[in-house]
Amino acid sequence: MTDDALARSLLTDDRVSKDAYLHWPAWENGEGELARSWPLASWVAERSMINAYGGDHRRLRKLVAKAFTARRTAALRPTVQTLVADLLDDIAATTPGHPVDIRGDFAYPLAIRVICELLGIPHDMRADLFRVVADMFRTSATLEEVQATGEELHGLMTALIAHKRRTPGDDLVSALIAARDDEESAGLDEVELVDMVLLMIGAGHETTVNLLDQAIHSLLTHPEQLRLIENGDASWDDAIDEALRHEAPIANLPMRFAVEDIEAGQVTIAKGDALIISYSAIGRDPAVHGADADAFDISRPTRQDHISFGYGVHRCVGAPLARLEASLALPMLFARFPGISLAVTTDRLQPLESFVSNGHRTLPVLLKQA
Repeated sequence: MTDDALARSLLTDDRVSKDAYLHWPAWENGEGELARSWPLASWVAERSMINAYGGDHRRLRKLVAKAFTARRTAALRPTVQTLVADLLDDIAATTPGHPVDIRGDFAYPLAIRVICELLGIPHDMRADLFRVVADMFRTSATLEEVQATGEELHGLMTALIAHKRRTPGDDLVSALIAARDDEESAGLDEVELVDMVLLMIGAGHETTVNLLDQAIHSLLTHPEQLRLIENGDASWDDAIDEALRHEAPIANLPMRFAVEDIEAGQVTIAKGDALIISYSAIGRDPAVHGADADAFDISRPTRQDHISFGYGVHRCVGAPLARLEASLALPMLFARFPGISLAVTTDRLQPLESFVSNGHRTLPVLLKQA
């Protein structure tokens, strides 16, 4: 789905599901050939709220929604501010004239540290856990690589949950475990618990990293847009929305399924058919954003008219947190290093090996401090 209006319609249609077990006959309840041999099987096999339908989705989303309320997100502002300042101090120590990977050394550790604080992930588990989670987004991986990643990830998640059961804290993982272990609650089963924690880890940082990556790249390659902010003619929120529209952090999200036949314009989506929503294409729909939809323009009247955080009941629950991180990280970065510039030309930048995650492998820049 690449059409904005059609996507919005389908994303709010009860006849469209994300549950492969209920509504994708080809999945064969996870017991057929696809589950055994398809490298992307994990994207539909996961039993978390991202793939749930109807009442199951409402039940699972309710368990995590309170961790991402406006009040709780606002309470994280001082923590995020301190983390940004610390990371800027770290990269400021780089030898003058040497490139800094602003994605790997700034955007990535910021998003990681914030989500780890929220989830309560111990320091000694973070490096291995996020290395393996990153492999999940590499959709070019072979079946053997995917299987090896899955096995390692299962071991890491088992260890994490066992640790949090022994030493619970005031964090989201402990809260999910409590819901699972409360026999009187309509909480999680063990598979849902593991998959929900995994979802929070993966989605909780990847979107933010790509948002920062793409926003920084776009502003560095469009200095006239950065000047609009510096002159007070546009805001950082304008830049964030335009970055989300122009380069959606999640390019394509597999998958959804037709619960019954759906008439979509001149096309019939047959019951059981699989759909992919292409957020990167939707953000550049000329029917919404005009003939120049491919241009990065933070003063664009339709800059807020995007669905890059999703739409409908599956809209990203962590969107306010991602916006908070970007709203602090971007102005602090450009204020600290007003002469920041790309260290290589854009044509030398390599994209992530993923049709899901939309970012650069590295984003090397040269710094110039105020």
